[in-house]
Amino acid sequence: MTWERRWHPLREEWVTITSHRNTRPWSGSDEIEAAVSGESFDSGCYLCPGNSRISGEQNPDYEGIYVFDNDHPSFGLPAADVQPPADDFFKVATAGGICRVICYSPQHNGSLARMSVAETRALIDTWADETESLVANPEVASVLIFENKGEVVGVSNNHPHGQIYAPGFVLDGIRREAEIFERSERPLMSQLIAAEEADGRRVVTSNDRAVAFVPYFARFPYEAYVVPRQQRQFVYELDDQARTELAVVLNELLVRYDNLWRRDFPYMMLLHQSPCDSAEKYPAYHMHIQIHPPMRQPGLQKYLASVETGVGHFLNDGCPEDKAEELRSVSPIHYANILG
Repeated sequence: MTWERRWHPLREEWVTITSHRNTRPWSGSDEIEAAVSGESFDSGCYLCPGNSRISGEQNPDYEGIYVFDNDHPSFGLPAADVQPPADDFFKVATAGGICRVICYSPQHNGSLARMSVAETRALIDTWADETESLVANPEVASVLIFENKGEVVGVSNNHPHGQIYAPGFVLDGIRREAEIFERSERPLMSQLIAAEEADGRRVVTSNDRAVAFVPYFARFPYEAYVVPRQQRQFVYELDDQARTELAVVLNELLVRYDNLWRRDFPYMMLLHQSPCDSAEKYPAYHMHIQIHPPMRQPGLQKYLASVETGVGHFLNDGCPEDKAEELRSVSPIHYANILG
């Protein structure tokens, strides 16, 4: 049995590795994602080309990537005034910002894992363009681009898409991470990459400009980082070759996820970038992608229970070294392409 705590340097907290618990008895529900199926167009989908959204706006007959302002934004501009609480013990602040949706493809039954490297590169270019535009907006302090994939994560629309949150304040987790980058005496992410590659057991795939690995301190069994080797604060600062090779590594990792159990693999994917409330405030920040899949086994979800939710201490039921080996052992060619 293993009871081991591992230090998470980007969060400055401990994670407990309890991989022996993955075989404990389970009598709860089994969460199973659907295998690749469905039609390429759904007349009832508010993200498919030509369809009307709930706002009444009609989507154009787009053929590639389509970005629009979210019809149900978590933040908005101009930010509404807030009413000060009666007791000054409590604090309140405005929550203004911009929210957008990124449709990856017109194909309703598609996914990022089944896109080509060229299509993935086009998505990275969209991330870059959107980020650069939003960072230039004085009312934006942070840009978070993310994708929630799969019904297990709570997604109600399976059309391949992601979201952009650009609030007028810095998200707490990003600010904390940025401060940790600044405090490090040596480039923190470069140290992490060097340590992971020196060990080698947790690296899933890599090339000259990017690397993907299950981090030593993973909080979820199949968690992975996708990192450009060159330190940049924002994705739009990556040069042409760095974007292409980042696309290659991200594409291969997502294909390997699907190939693990030959079905769409659910995950939460986030593009971490520097706060932008002050252009020079976090020069040491190293932009990167974090992927947090919620599954422990085929049909078995990792739940954030009392310890994770109540006191913020993660128990990882999977061994990072073993999970990386599982990902390396499957084909880098998507099973749907092999099946034809």
